[in-house]
This record gives sequence, structure tokens and C-alpha cells, in this order.
Amino acid sequence: MKPLILIVEDEAPIVTLLRYNLEREGFRVIEAADGDEALLQAEERKPDLILLDWMLPMLSGIEVCRRLRRAGENKAVPIIMLTARGEEGDRVRGLNSGADDYITKPFSPSELIARVRAVLRRAHPSSDAEALYYGDLTMDLAAHRVKRGERDIHLGPTEFRLLRHFLEHPGRVFSREQLLDTVWGPDVYVEPRTVDVHIRRLRKALNEGGGDDLIRTVRSAGYALDAAVAA
Repeated sequence: MKPLILIVEDEAPIVTLLRYNLEREGFRVIEAADGDEALLQAEERKPDLILLDWMLPMLSGIEVCRRLRRAGENKAVPIIMLTARGEEGDRVRGLNSGADDYITKPFSPSELIARVRAVLRRAHPSSDAEALYYGDLTMDLAAHRVKRGERDIHLGPTEFRLLRHFLEHPGRVFSREQLLDTVWGPDVYVEPRTVDVHIRRLRKALNEGGGDDLIRTVRSAGYALDAAVAA
């Protein structure tokens, strides 16, 4: 059965945007406009994941998150917080309340969908999908194939591993050293600049047919899969 997502949000346009994009990607969706209704829906419907706004009437998203984490059957339900509060202290507070991930508004729908899939995979590792998605990009892990839209993308083994790592952690910035340890392995010695060469090859392959650049370069930090603000 398709995963059930509970949207807890009091702004109707955002609910409409989330519902449209989630249903288009094959998820089932239910809604709650305030914290009390969210707790009731979670208890009655047992969602697979909750998208939880921070600023809610009656009961804040932080308090909803805390109560869910104390509840029996919903104690382990994955929670992604959505909020306009982007300061580091707010992010830490949200994560410390029990959230699994944290997305600031405004957000890219494609990034949100990727984050939802990533959190669901982490929550249910035994039922990992055989494909990874980000926007119009699809990686079929079983067939070892990559497509962007209807176009096949041909990647070398290293570029394939790089892209898989990015798809499993959308939006996160990784330094060259982190990518070397993860993709090449800690026991393999190569120059950090080698990462730049493979990133250029990956970019060329992904962008050959046009479309947004999916790889963002963060000066003095590294690289991320982030179409919303891609360089």
C-alpha cells in the first residue's frame, strides 16, 4: 500500500501545494489544520510520516512533536518539520524535540519529496525501494540505470556512486573529504581535487539534455544535490 502522509499545516495554499506534489508522486495524503487535530489524526489513521508545521494554532508543532514522541504507537513515526524559522537555534530545538528532519520555508517541492523518501527509507530500512528519486531524476538500483525524464543517463561507476550518495542525502552539503571517505573509501588515497573532476563529469551527464543544474557548489564547503538554489 502507498505510504500515508499526514500534513499538519494551517495555511491552505501550502496544504494545496504539498497535497498536489505528494499525490503526484504516489503518496496518500490526510490533513490537519491544528495541533489537536494532528494528534487525533495520528492516533486514528497511523500515518507513515508526518509533515509538521512549527507555527500552529492551539498547540505548536514543537509540542505536537513532543507529545507524539511520548505516545505509544506513534512514538516512532517519522516527522519532518516545516517552518519559516531558519536560525540554527531553531533547527536544533526542532530536532531536539524529536523531529527526524527540518525544512525551512520557502522550500523546493522536489527537495521536499526527496527528503520524504529519504526519511521513509531510514525509518523502514528493510523495505528500501529499489529506486531513488529527485525531481525528474530516477536511479534504478536494481537495473543500475539512471534516467532524467525520459532520457537515459550513462554514468561511470564512480559517478554512479556519487549520484547515489547525493540522492540518499538530498540538500545536504558534503565536503570533498567526506565524499572521498564515503564514495572512494577511507583506505583509498586520492587527491581531494579528484572529486571536482568527477563532479564535472556527473554534471555534464545530468545536464546534457538541458534542465536545471542539480548539483550545487558551495564555496569553501563542498557539493550538494539541491536544484532549488543550484549554481
